[in-house]
Amino acid sequence: MPEICRFYGIVIKMFYADHPPPHFHAEYGEHEALVTIPDAVVFAGSLPK
Repeated sequence: MPEICRFYGIVIKMFYADHPPPHFHAEYGEHEALVTIPDAVVFAGSLPK
């Protein structure tokens, strides 16, 4: 999976032509979340607060 950026231990990744809705993957330690691009809503997984 192509890595877009990495900051404060958070890794942002994105696939080309992945399933809808348009989203990116955010990983932090053992946590992972899928976040929609248009409205920044976590629609799968979770990240610590």
